[in-house]
Amino acid sequence: MASLFRRCREAVKTIANRPSLTKDPRQLQFQADVNRLFLYSSYNQLGKSADESDAEKIIEKASTTSFADQAIQVQENVHSQIKTFCVFMDGILLPNEETMNDPLGLSQQASVLPRRSGLSLAVGRNGSSSDNSAGPQTRSLSQAEVSQKLKDQLGYTLDIKPSQIPHKDAGQGLFLDGAADVGSVVAFYPGVIYSPAYYRYIPGYPKVGAQNPYLITRYDGNVINAQPWGSGGDKRELWNGRNTVEVKPDTKVAEKGSDRVWKVLSKPLEGKGDNSEVIERRNPLALAHFANHPSKGVLPNVMICPYDFPLTENNLRVYIPNILFGNAEVKMRRFGSFWFKSGGSKNSGSNVPTLKSLVLVATRAIRDEELLLNYRLSNTKRRPEWYAPVDEEEDRRRWS
Repeated sequence: MASLFRRCREAVKTIANRPSLTKDPRQLQFQADVNRLFLYSSYNQLGKSADESDAEKIIEKASTTSFADQAIQVQENVHSQIKTFCVFMDGILLPNEETMNDPLGLSQQASVLPRRSGLSLAVGRNGSSSDNSAGPQTRSLSQAEVSQKLKDQLGYTLDIKPSQIPHKDAGQGLFLDGAADVGSVVAFYPGVIYSPAYYRYIPGYPKVGAQNPYLITRYDGNVINAQPWGSGGDKRELWNGRNTVEVKPDTKVAEKGSDRVWKVLSKPLEGKGDNSEVIERRNPLALAHFANHPSKGVLPNVMICPYDFPLTENNLRVYIPNILFGNAEVKMRRFGSFWFKSGGSKNSGSNVPTLKSLVLVATRAIRDEELLLNYRLSNTKRRPEWYAPVDEEEDRRRWS
């Protein structure tokens, strides 16, 4: 198995140098990441019966499969795992078969269960809505009880404990309790999703990261703010994603000219963006924002994977711990550091609207250990003392 991971890393380095790939460094890094996710998630799809010869076939397939086809396959592999997770959660929380695959009460027909594919402590209190119309009745289980039952079914769950990273600022860490194979989806990144059109609505704008370490950006520019999620809750509820603690901008820092330009050129749409969705707040895997960056010389054991959840999957929606800020997903175009509205909807070219979320995927077999994620902080800005680059070249390409 160790040789598989070595060959995967070598394959990724090789594919990053292929002349057929884009010369744009940012897109190049995205393609290299998708290639890794293709290798890991495809191997996971084979299940525990996979061997070294299967790994060789996957690596060979990756070298001849287009980037677009790899990206599609990654989405299918990840979605297959998430469907399995949702079935387990239904079995744990829903009291009878009639509602087993219909957590929002949208259908009276029972669905066939999909075949298992094999594939820093948040600030604030857990907010709750005064509207309790949260779908059908669920079992009265605490978050801890749901977590243990999920481990019994899936083979692993997540815990938040003091980090083992030897640094005074490490704080809390995210730990896998159980065992997960390479390519497994081990965590969701929860919270409110802001498309580029709504950047100005992120709490604390334009200094959004000054007092909020729970922001993460996808390659397509969508930002997820996990701070309102905290560590989840103990019920299924109509969740609006509002902050439980106000995040104030750093008023001690004078506004730079570039900040003023950003405000003018990245003006969002008019109107408020409050949305509410029935969300299962007891989701044991909705804790990706607690994963720490590895210390110097230690390799990460998980990586970020963009996951476009199809909103047509109503029976799964309650277990996706995200809501979209704004009433429409507006198409934006990026020029340098700025985003411009280019007209139309992002989903205008597709019949299936999606929620632009993120999950963490295991890059090797993990058992009862802390999850470590390469933060890939920009090397064009001052980075914190604790940050040790895993790969400086990847950091440079990611933020070029």
